[in-house]
Amino acid sequence: MRDAFLSDYKGSIDYLYGLQNHAIKLGLNRTENLLARLGDPHRRFKCIHIAGTNGKGSTAAMLSSMLKEHGVRVGLYTSPHLVRFSERFRVNDREAESERVLAVFERIRECLDEGEPPTFFEMVTAMAMQYFAEEKVELAIVETGMGGRLDATNLVNPSVCVITNVSFDHQEYLGNTLGAIAHEKAGIIKDGVPLVTGARQALVQGILKATCLRRNSVLYRFGTDFKARRKADGTFQYHGLRRNWPSLGVGLPGEHQVGNAALALASLEALEKQDLLTISPDAVERGLAGVRWPARLEVLQEHPLILLDGAHNPQGADSLRDALENCFSYKHLHLVMGVMADKDIKGIFRRLLPLAETAIFTKPRYSRAADPDDLRRLARPFIKRHYVIPDVAAAIRQARLFAQPDDLICIAGSLYLAGEVKELLGEPLI
Repeated sequence: MRDAFLSDYKGSIDYLYGLQNHAIKLGLNRTENLLARLGDPHRRFKCIHIAGTNGKGSTAAMLSSMLKEHGVRVGLYTSPHLVRFSERFRVNDREAESERVLAVFERIRECLDEGEPPTFFEMVTAMAMQYFAEEKVELAIVETGMGGRLDATNLVNPSVCVITNVSFDHQEYLGNTLGAIAHEKAGIIKDGVPLVTGARQALVQGILKATCLRRNSVLYRFGTDFKARRKADGTFQYHGLRRNWPSLGVGLPGEHQVGNAALALASLEALEKQDLLTISPDAVERGLAGVRWPARLEVLQEHPLILLDGAHNPQGADSLRDALENCFSYKHLHLVMGVMADKDIKGIFRRLLPLAETAIFTKPRYSRAADPDDLRRLARPFIKRHYVIPDVAAAIRQARLFAQPDDLICIAGSLYLAGEVKELLGEPLI
């Protein structure tokens, strides 16, 4: 019986991955029609919709953890997954069981129109909406896959919208200017629905403000309408829309997580202002302190210290660099890096490689991964000691040989690399 299930489950996942062979098609019609054939499951629960270049996953995880502590039955939809496909769907911070994933997949497949085949992300988004409806969640936190305006998730009816920040990424789909990318992300703003944002650039704020005015939506800006400041003891102060906390701790390391926590707290306040939640200070403190999110400055080992981080674009590399400089003590830094070929590789390297004693370039098992020899050529202006070891496990073994007990090994550059590393360390596939 178990063997038959595993065969069916593997077949369903292979089918979904096969959809990735089709080009990305931004647009809402296919997803809207599929959800309609399912009975519009996305309309059976409230929602917080999150877009942004960086910080979506961490902000979403904090919201999920705090809402769970408030007694809310909360769903969480994020992407990509690291090891298991089922990581994308969580209820009350519990990953979906593979049996439930298969059942939902089969339900969705029954409703497919052969003349209108979905993309991978459209199919998976429909699965998330159906799963949350069946699980009777009260509120779902839904992360966009790319951009916002034409993202498959943009059919939800949110109670709060969040745009964490806006910087350059996915330019081939979202546009080559900051303004174009901001317009795409502003596409999640809905009529009368408050927007919480951490975007700081004047151009981006202007676009968000203009969109909110057209939509009759209240805009809450980090640094203006709500503020947070890290304290010397590692906690932070929060001065919010109505509520204030003199000292809060957050379970995710890195100074940038204070900003993500502030966005999550302001989002809770936006719910409270609509009488959709009564904030409990104790639940907030428990939720923030207990939040966990993999591959974000995740400590894998001590002596030598081994960190795992996504850092898949320059802004993510900025956050990692700040953490390496301010949050960890070590003698020498050894980097193991694998990056997707379509990323701003020089921008990532410029921020991280000058900190390192050595860098090893490797290649995760993903079609978009950059050739390590190309990475080495791009790295030459930034570091002297650099090596190419395409096999990820062998690259990590070499880094261990380089490192002394008081050194730090940081594995970074892509969430796909992070997922492969966690698999190598024994994370179960199902």
